[in-house]
Amino acid sequence: MTTFETALTQQNQRVLEAARALRQKNLAGGVPFLILSEDLPEGLAYREFPDGHIEIQEITENGAELRSKLVRELTRQEAVDIRLKHGLF
Repeated sequence: MTTFETALTQQNQRVLEAARALRQKNLAGGVPFLILSEDLPEGLAYREFPDGHIEIQEITENGAELRSKLVRELTRQEAVDIRLKHGLF
């Protein structure tokens, strides 16, 4: 592994650790956590709630305000798969 690859791997690990910490802080505080994914079409995102369920939501901007609209709720297995895929466990 080159020095650049090592540095990139370390940076990616720090970003993942920061995302995990922010997720835990949000969920513990009763605030949903937004999971952006390239697997979803533009304008859609996953939103994880403190009770453990995850929804796909359409996110739109209205000036500085973000609005969301439920597209569908994931099954329990889909929620587990999303957490695993995005390294949130």
